Amino acid sequence: MIVRVWHGRTPLARGDAYARFLAERAIPDYRATAGNLGAGVLRRDEGEVSHFLTVSLWPSRDAIAAFAGDPIEVAKYYPEDRDFLLEFEPDVRHYDLVGAEFGAAIAGFAGA
Repeated sequence: MIVRVWHGRTPLARGDAYARFLAERAIPDYRATAGNLGAGVLRRDEGEVSHFLTVSLWPSRDAIAAFAGDPIEVAKYYPEDRDFLLEFEPDVRHYDLVGAEFGAAIAGFAGA
């Protein structure tokens, strides 16, 4: 299983609105892609900035390409992101999921 992690930053004052956008538009898009095994958002407010991580689970690089295009390391953005983000980071990170003890948490995440 591959974990795809994207990072973005908004002004703190726009953080709640961006969180709603991610929940209503972006995460449903991830989850609607064939092969997606789950997706969610992490948020951390720091000073005057809100940091967001979208974390999604995929069975293969091909499944990720169906969502994000190829090469899969290039970040996917939505037109609405222009209204929120402080910059457009060009890349995302991918990790191979290792460790069986993480499996129960992932199963819960995927079903959330």
